[in-house]
Amino acid sequence: MAVIVVMFCTLFFSSLSSFGNALSSNYYDKTCPNAEEAITNAVQKAINNDKTVPAALLRMHFHDCFIRGCDASVLLKSVGKNTAEKDGPPNISLHAFYVIDNAKKAVEDLCPGVVSCADILALAARDAVALSGGPTWEVPKGRKDGRVSKATETRSLPAPTFNISQLQQSFSQRGLSMKDLVALSGGHTLGFSHCSSFQSRIHNFNATFDVDPTMHPSFAASLKSICPLHNNAKNAGATMDPSTATFDNTYFKLLLQGKSLFSSDQSLLTTPKTKALVSKFASSQEAFADAFVKSMIKMSSLNGGQEVRLDCKVVN
Repeated sequence: MAVIVVMFCTLFFSSLSSFGNALSSNYYDKTCPNAEEAITNAVQKAINNDKTVPAALLRMHFHDCFIRGCDASVLLKSVGKNTAEKDGPPNISLHAFYVIDNAKKAVEDLCPGVVSCADILALAARDAVALSGGPTWEVPKGRKDGRVSKATETRSLPAPTFNISQLQQSFSQRGLSMKDLVALSGGHTLGFSHCSSFQSRIHNFNATFDVDPTMHPSFAASLKSICPLHNNAKNAGATMDPSTATFDNTYFKLLLQGKSLFSSDQSLLTTPKTKALVSKFASSQEAFADAFVKSMIKMSSLNGGQEVRLDCKVVN
């Protein structure tokens, strides 16, 4: 499935540039024709050893694009007095950075100084989806890497506690529509969540209910057993859906059954437009895959970097 979407967005961050003709599907055809194969091989090798890698790479790419555009600033280490994005509270649980490091090394062996870290991350996120049984697509390339990475800016990432108004604002500020919001939320079909992200729904929800009444009772009960009120288990949590290693539309089916983890997931059912999209994607794997591809291309084309850098981890 190859879809190229070119559009222009008004971005919230003035430092970002519109994407448009800066990106091209054949950007490296002459300068590094085997780059994508090398990246795919690195991602496949990592997945063979760790089934959590696809969710990690997809989330990493999302968190990168939503700050300063898809400029790989999420990969930078904290240096001196500057605390980088990866050490911001929402990003503490990001992992699998080594996969990008390994892919970068493989690409550098082929064509030194050519392929940006930002493009590698975008391609790795695509491979994470495709290698998990989801759709594949042609990734427009030519992103430049950013040199600025600030943990304070991660506060602008959409939180699992957001309501639909907050989500809409967060996405629209980045030129993304309500359909993009619902489609990209489907990425939750992969992965795992710690208790802290949904604790407020299963304990002391409000003055009337201990548990969020929109949750299916047996589902809420199972979560309470995993995440007690005074949870001391550092890594306690739940998978986003039972088929957590497979990219499919199970997330949307469970959402309609009251079996979603996040308040932000549940909020997709609170407007007619988003609820209709949830129902559509729940009933059609093909419709979800098509929408997800278009939205991923759109999101991953937000770019505000300045140059290609050789090291994905260190900022000078």
